[in-house]
Amino acid sequence: MKKFMLILLSIIGAIALGGGLFVSFAPTFGATAQGQSLDRIQKSPNFKNGKFQNASHTPMMDESPLLDKVKIFYKFFTGVDGSSPEGPLPMVNLKPGDFQATPSQTPVITWFGHSAVMIEIGGKRIFADPMLGQRASPVSFIGSKRFNKDLPIKIEDLPALDIVLLSHDHYDHLDHGTIEKLKGKAKHFFVPLGVAAHLVKWGVAPEKITELDWWETATYEGLTLAATPARHFSGRGLNDRDKTLWCSWVLKSASNSVYFGGDSGYDKHFKEIGEKYGPFDVTMLECGQYNKAWKYIHMMPEETAQAHVDLKGKVLMPTHWGAFSLALHTWQEPIKRLSKAARQLNIQMATPIIGQRWEPTGTLPQEQWWKGVK
Repeated sequence: MKKFMLILLSIIGAIALGGGLFVSFAPTFGATAQGQSLDRIQKSPNFKNGKFQNASHTPMMDESPLLDKVKIFYKFFTGVDGSSPEGPLPMVNLKPGDFQATPSQTPVITWFGHSAVMIEIGGKRIFADPMLGQRASPVSFIGSKRFNKDLPIKIEDLPALDIVLLSHDHYDHLDHGTIEKLKGKAKHFFVPLGVAAHLVKWGVAPEKITELDWWETATYEGLTLAATPARHFSGRGLNDRDKTLWCSWVLKSASNSVYFGGDSGYDKHFKEIGEKYGPFDVTMLECGQYNKAWKYIHMMPEETAQAHVDLKGKVLMPTHWGAFSLALHTWQEPIKRLSKAARQLNIQMATPIIGQRWEPTGTLPQEQWWKGVK
């Protein structure tokens, strides 16, 4: 028995050591901020007690009984019927020629599923949260798999990008493999504080990266970008929770304005952003991967509709759905609930299929295409 226990403990120790080494050295986990970036983080009014803080008290889980939380984790292991579609979702197949050499002055939006959105505004082409990998995970064999095996266009065939815009460093928004393929296509990266370290580790030149704190602004060839608050959290490894900032983004050209929400629970910041930067031609707001147990870090669809109103948005495009199953609802539930809430609040909502290019100031894509997919 002693020999057996010794062998068992040795195996467990070896697994733990191997896992620790993998997290410490595998490039997909990124890196921690150093030098000037670390100095800016430590001086940020949003960084306290060694980590970034939300403006409001934001527990990761609600105060439900322990048994309820155990039931939730059990459901993650057993799965939920209908959490993924039975087949691929409808998609527009794009070609390099579909993108003009000079991006549109007025907004043109192309949704790639989940929160990956290409935005053309002010003659610039911006790719926000371009997570184009097959799994939202640090490894290729664990984690939610993309509903559609193929993308609207191969990453290699994408046009040149003026800006890659990142809201935070979670795997379903910042993908190592995608950045490796985009770093040569993108002229510049705009990220929240601390995220630059990941990109530098992956080969992005430091001079191509601008880090911003909440309410800071920058200009890029006539385009104004503002990093605005969100109610969320960050982290890619075992001990880096909230070491980097999360944010939403405002993009303004001479004549148009768009809002990219990233991930966020509902809070007062939407109204504050609307007062300071609204109205917006289009707001892109998360509507999926929610649960009452983590309501502080992901909105319910009805709150998404209210956030759009708070922001003084003209057109709402839902994001954070249609690509991965990261929660315990069916894949269609978010868009059904948001559609109902939008009708009740008289909100104009755009519901493009993946890869469809559309203009917020033109005819909106409003087909309820999900009804034809099981």
